[in-house]
Amino acid sequence: MSKSRITRRDIVKVAMGLPLLATASQGANPKTTSKNQVAIGIATLGFPGFSNEQLAKLLAERGINMVQLFFSQTDSQYWKYNGRSDLSDMTASRSKSIASTYLSAGIKIHSLGVYTNLIHPDENERQKNLAYFEAMMKIAVAMGVRYLITEAGHYHPEGPAPAVAYHFQEEVWKRTITTGKRLAAMAENHGVTILLEPFFRGFLASAKRTRLFLEEVNSPQMRVLLDPANLLELNDLKEMFDQLMPWIDCLHAKDRQLHVDLGVPAGQGDLDYAKFVSLVAQRTPHAPMILEYVGPNDYQQALQHLHNTMQKAGVGEQ
Repeated sequence: MSKSRITRRDIVKVAMGLPLLATASQGANPKTTSKNQVAIGIATLGFPGFSNEQLAKLLAERGINMVQLFFSQTDSQYWKYNGRSDLSDMTASRSKSIASTYLSAGIKIHSLGVYTNLIHPDENERQKNLAYFEAMMKIAVAMGVRYLITEAGHYHPEGPAPAVAYHFQEEVWKRTITTGKRLAAMAENHGVTILLEPFFRGFLASAKRTRLFLEEVNSPQMRVLLDPANLLELNDLKEMFDQLMPWIDCLHAKDRQLHVDLGVPAGQGDLDYAKFVSLVAQRTPHAPMILEYVGPNDYQQALQHLHNTMQKAGVGEQ
């Protein structure tokens, strides 16, 4: 167990009136929490103009001690949504160096973003995407990161739209169960965990459908990142937690207006944030809330909205 130490981040947090708590080690047990307190982090995807060192410095100065790392920074540009990148030069040494950049600033890397396509109809493409996912697992292990996050992916057949949307077709469900089991076996082999993120316009379109998928894959290596804004159109908050609570290990904190496709920063949509943070504290206090859809121009406003809502709801920050 690492000893507590006072860092620049701690000094900033005190100045901001935030609770001073010891920084968790990279290998800490994610289920060890204080009562009615939740950890907060930020996704790095909205900061593409920063190097990892610049971003770590900025976030540490603002009292942020956790990130969800997307390889979208100027010195690690590998991010590709719904596809894959060439990771051949992401050696174990380079991976460790990037992790050290954040850790030395007092920032824990909670998870790595993968978001490849698991529902592509072509077996060769799916195999390449699984190989890409496994390469990301190796990077995570080198970095000391336990979680990798993904959606199921998107595929739109050429020609006229089918009578049943591709991602709702029976054969796609069966095939993706097989793919999910293969992915879970890879994760078990590397000692990591996959967090699936549901989205109302994709394969994992609702809380119930996601639960059914997890039950069929039936692996402790396959769990959930819940983004309530992604399901707001189909599920209310209580239903999301009722269906998925046993699997939730992380949450995205962004927002969305009803009947609108585009997500927005926390506090700019129709999500009931007071109810959201209360349910997190009551049901999944071990799972951090990660601010998403924010960048250098708006992350502080979203963070302030989250802090204010938590304070009103009687929820503290770990």
